[in-house]
Amino acid sequence: MDFSVKIKDKILKNPVGVASGTFGYGDEFAELCDLENIGAIYTKAITKEPRTGNKTPRIVETPSGMLNAIGLANVGVDKFISEKMVWLRENLKNPAIIPNVAGTTEEEYCEVVEKLETADGIFGYEINLSCPNVKHGAMQFGTNPSMVEQITQKLRSRTKKPLIIKLSPNVSDICEIAKAAETGGADAVSCINTLVGMVIDTKKCKPFLANKTGGLSGPAIRPVGVRAVYQVSRAVKIPVIGMGGITNVDDAIQYFLAGAVAIQIGTQNFVEPSIAGEIMHGIEDWMQARGVNSIGEISKLLAE
Repeated sequence: MDFSVKIKDKILKNPVGVASGTFGYGDEFAELCDLENIGAIYTKAITKEPRTGNKTPRIVETPSGMLNAIGLANVGVDKFISEKMVWLRENLKNPAIIPNVAGTTEEEYCEVVEKLETADGIFGYEINLSCPNVKHGAMQFGTNPSMVEQITQKLRSRTKKPLIIKLSPNVSDICEIAKAAETGGADAVSCINTLVGMVIDTKKCKPFLANKTGGLSGPAIRPVGVRAVYQVSRAVKIPVIGMGGITNVDDAIQYFLAGAVAIQIGTQNFVEPSIAGEIMHGIEDWMQARGVNSIGEISKLLAE
């Protein structure tokens, strides 16, 4: 069976990745699971300068999920290149390394990509235009089609590597945003990022998160993610990478049936660090039982 996935002119060896913000930079999970079972590591978001993130508390559990308002805390692009990328290159063979790029201005996005272009071993970039937990940048750009197209064009001119735009569900028409990314030169889109939510502490009568609102992830958002992938995959010609609430093989197959060519495991990594490899084995069993020979054939089985 063929588990490979083509994004632009590069190949992912298998379609199961780990989502940005849920797997650190990969090295943190090295002793918890076999990283070679993973198709792609989408790193923690990387910005021009190091960020400490939002004030605490910044994580709270919810029914069937969690809210986070981490605020893109990260080591910054220079340290990522000099330390994190070095470890990834020296220790991993199979997973594609895909930095998640964030910024507060168009120029910052461009500067981060320009610096990352000097590092060896990078498969491509996932551009975070959809994080709801920062006051400037990210979702501010990702909800405006013209801005999505403009930023994508600028980044396209700075790299020949695969360019993946991460879409926000916090819009009235996600297909419009996806089309803007495609027009700007994106090679793929990933959807969805988290939904904006709030938890209120009824004892203190105040929002639980210091940021007040946060991004909802986990099983609660899976139906929204599957719907988004279904719509977006029919609106654009570029590949769609699905994510949101995947906890088991059945969840993953739903995304492939909806039209995704690859998936990302997010919140479930916190519960089961080895879940990506387990789901990949489950996908293989599911395909074998149905005589499906490639990932791309799965979507053709959906009865319309």
